[in-house]
Amino acid sequence: MTESNKPTERGHQKARAAARDITPVLKGWDYESGTINVRKITGRDGRPKLQMRLDLGLLQMELHGRPDGARPHGCDSLLEYFESLLKNHEHRNGTDLGFHLTSDQCQTLREEAVQYYHRYLSLFVLEDFDGVVRDTARNLRVLELCAKFGENEHDRMILEQYRPYITMMNARGKASLLVAEKRYDEALKAVRSGLAAIKSFFVRYGQERTFNHSGEAMLLKKLARDIKRKMPIDPIKKLESALEKAVKLERYEEAAALRDQLKVHRDQSLA
Repeated sequence: MTESNKPTERGHQKARAAARDITPVLKGWDYESGTINVRKITGRDGRPKLQMRLDLGLLQMELHGRPDGARPHGCDSLLEYFESLLKNHEHRNGTDLGFHLTSDQCQTLREEAVQYYHRYLSLFVLEDFDGVVRDTARNLRVLELCAKFGENEHDRMILEQYRPYITMMNARGKASLLVAEKRYDEALKAVRSGLAAIKSFFVRYGQERTFNHSGEAMLLKKLARDIKRKMPIDPIKKLESALEKAVKLERYEEAAALRDQLKVHRDQSLA
């Protein structure tokens, strides 16, 4: 390299170093402690991506497939890869007996699950509840796979502590989608199903008394109350309640009028 070329090369090196500096990306987007700071952007490849602001930088995630964009063994994720191995094993042997996951394999599945955890948290903040349901259901499959096929007890049990939380987030996602469509009865059913699954978890480990005081149960119970407040009031039930009150207070003329109204509503509901 001639002396005249050296300054040009140094300039290129500085330009490359500047391009790697993420300070311009973070400018105007301060980290806020105690909150989940996320946004959706369009990447250079034209596809939407998620960014989560951290104290020392940010996480960038794909919206579909594995959050880091990788395709291990040509699959969407390691979970899909190991599930395909299980399916092949069952096809060859007619049973899942003999299939197992090593400690290293369970560890890689746990690390991958963290990526999906960051994504479903971000999606919840952005009210992308379809994505929340998808990613939480996916992480519950990781728990099932490791719990059943982990080679040692540590790998079978270590993720179980997160089951109530993931179940709760899954129920919240489902209920939020249904509430948006004003399908309140189904939303309430989704919440109750989540509560039943969480209670089953605590019962399984002999901690039934802990269930009512768990953060996950309390949050879902509050959500159930919120959904009930949104539900339209049944006019027949409203009249029945008013009639009961009128009789109790010996307002007999009012009670008679309410009985007439009740009869009309009941006849209309049967028509």
